[in-house]
Amino acid sequence: MQKQRTVTFNHNPLLKRELPVWRSRFVLMVLLGSMLVLIGRALFLQGINNEFLQAKGEMRYARVLEVPATRGRITDRNGDMFAVSTPVRSVWAIPSDVSLEPGEARQLAKLLEMDVPELNAKLASGRDFAYLKRQLSPDVAERIAELKLPGIHQQREYRRFYPGGEVTAHMLGFTSVEDRGQEGIELAYEAQLAGQPGSRRVIKDRRGQVVEDVESIRPPRDGEDVVLAMDGKIQYLAYSALREAMQKFRAKAGAVVVVDVQTGEVLALANAPTFNPNNRANLTGAQLRNRAFTDTFEPGSVMKPFVAALALESGKFKAATKIDTSPGRMTIGTATIGDAHPHGVLTVAEVIQKSSNVGTVKMALQFSPDEMWRLLDGLGFGSQLSLGFPGEAAGRLRPAKSWRPIEQATMSYGHGISVSLIQVAHAYLAFARDGDLLPLSLTRVDTAKAAPKRVFSPQVAREVRAMLELAAGPGGTAPQAQVPGYRVAGKTGTAYKLEGGQYVKKYISSFVGLAPVSRPRLVVAVMIDEPTGAHYGGAVAAPVFARIVEGSLRALGVAPDAPITPLQLARKQGAEAPTTVRESM
Repeated sequence: MQKQRTVTFNHNPLLKRELPVWRSRFVLMVLLGSMLVLIGRALFLQGINNEFLQAKGEMRYARVLEVPATRGRITDRNGDMFAVSTPVRSVWAIPSDVSLEPGEARQLAKLLEMDVPELNAKLASGRDFAYLKRQLSPDVAERIAELKLPGIHQQREYRRFYPGGEVTAHMLGFTSVEDRGQEGIELAYEAQLAGQPGSRRVIKDRRGQVVEDVESIRPPRDGEDVVLAMDGKIQYLAYSALREAMQKFRAKAGAVVVVDVQTGEVLALANAPTFNPNNRANLTGAQLRNRAFTDTFEPGSVMKPFVAALALESGKFKAATKIDTSPGRMTIGTATIGDAHPHGVLTVAEVIQKSSNVGTVKMALQFSPDEMWRLLDGLGFGSQLSLGFPGEAAGRLRPAKSWRPIEQATMSYGHGISVSLIQVAHAYLAFARDGDLLPLSLTRVDTAKAAPKRVFSPQVAREVRAMLELAAGPGGTAPQAQVPGYRVAGKTGTAYKLEGGQYVKKYISSFVGLAPVSRPRLVVAVMIDEPTGAHYGGAVAAPVFARIVEGSLRALGVAPDAPITPLQLARKQGAEAPTTVRESM
């Protein structure tokens, strides 16, 4: 029988080695220290500095919402509403929360005025947020709310409404879907109209619905109202007269500006073609252009009175000074300038009355290019009027040192220079105000904004005004500009259009005038682009002027200063007035 072998572990040298006492104590101290650090950190975060954890927690349920401010209103000078913001609703969704039955989808799509596939595409976009329809009327939004569809929510917004529609479209412009100015006055006065949105803190549930309104952080500051210089009645007169002329002459475009002589206020500004700012679907660039501000053109003969004023101001000419325009044409270098009809010897007054190119050029060439440039620059041509209107054009007035004699000659009768209609209306204030220029204003002013700038002496301005009255009379180029009961003065313009660097047989017809002559109250500028059939300013643009002036002066309560002549009475009854003189272009 084998003996059992006994193993004694105490004799193993490895097992006999003991750990040092300090090591176990060190480990214990490390563990205790770590626990104390964790406890201290927990006390610090939850008892002393708990803002961080609270912020992280609030991020899951608390939100700061923007409280929109109500956009300021736009009114005319008499307080009639031109633009106002009305409350509407926008419908949005959290696509992951939406689960619609086919019938519910059809109902919702019908109320949103969209197809079911289009609705389903928006709900299947995979985004956390999706607008289904912006700016719904309150009654439609209420019908959608009554469906109580999960994941479908609403928010309050504002939509701009323009009572004047097409009549005031170009002056007012319009706003975006976020109620921010995009064009016209809406854009020019955005800072004043928009106001300052406020904010409030709310608690939302998982579906994004507000379950508690906690506090108001900052109340909204509503936008300020803008009171325009425009007169709603005069604006409608201008728009109606322009639209009628556009239809009659099948023109491409047109514009009208009406200015108050006393204050420089723009009482009316109309353009065609136009658009409805309440429904901007399928708009084109041609409809949106405010041609009175943004389009420049060669003005033609409406520039001739400024040359006559320069001639009188210099003392080299008087109103009765005779100028030989025979044989109705003159040659400068290789170019020939001519009149529509030979007139022979004309006085300075008759040069303006008959619109003689030759007579005007002979006056202009008596002055240096620098003298003529200073005149045109002082009238505001070649630079913006600083009205703050978006897209305002400066026009083109080249430096005098680059002028050749033929260029100086053609500029004297409105070719080789480009201007905007608002610039021409502004410049004619000098004749209406006895020689001084007043800054224009798009907003209502009770007194002039700035001191007027004198450009002509009072005597010269009155003499040129008398010439313009002759031009608008029976022996001038615009007898159709006459208004029953009022003396009117003005000048026609007919210019070829420049396309691709070449003049083509397309015309811009214009008329700029003032009334009543005895004490001017209005300056009215009319431009018709590419009329068909008749194309002279006296036949196309002058009747527009007459219609606007007649209605506007009566609306303003301006007393008549002349009897009704048989010629005016015949025109008033619809008879065709003879045009005795054709305008030289």
